[in-house]
Amino acid sequence: MKATQQTKTQIERAIRKVADKFPPQAEPVMTDILLQVKPESGELVAFNDDMEELTRVVVDQWLEPTGENLYEAATPLLKQALAHLRPDIDKMSVLQPFTFVLIDEDRETICDIYLVDNDTVMLDTELLKGLDEELNTFLRHLLEE
Repeated sequence: MKATQQTKTQIERAIRKVADKFPPQAEPVMTDILLQVKPESGELVAFNDDMEELTRVVVDQWLEPTGENLYEAATPLLKQALAHLRPDIDKMSVLQPFTFVLIDEDRETICDIYLVDNDTVMLDTELLKGLDEELNTFLRHLLEE
């Protein structure tokens, strides 16, 4: 699915609303931000750790039937929007480290989209793919010597 400019704008508007819920001058809270894409309604809903709704927006393009998995199609759009709005996200009064997590309708984690930990921002968990296996191989090699 090629995202329209309206889709990108709707996603960014939702993320700005989340950032507005945590103004820089407020007392910092400890929470992650959970993003839920609802294929049947085309909604993007954001929650805090306590599953309290922060915002909700209908992404019109997500209402159109497509052969693609909506979660797979939405993930790069969410990453792009979060990267674009990084200055707003960096100012949020949320204790670090915190993560924007994509969840499904059963509230199970699909993937971590955006991780913030002080000066480190990770937008792509694919960078860590296979790391456990590499570390296990390295450790096994050390122990054999």
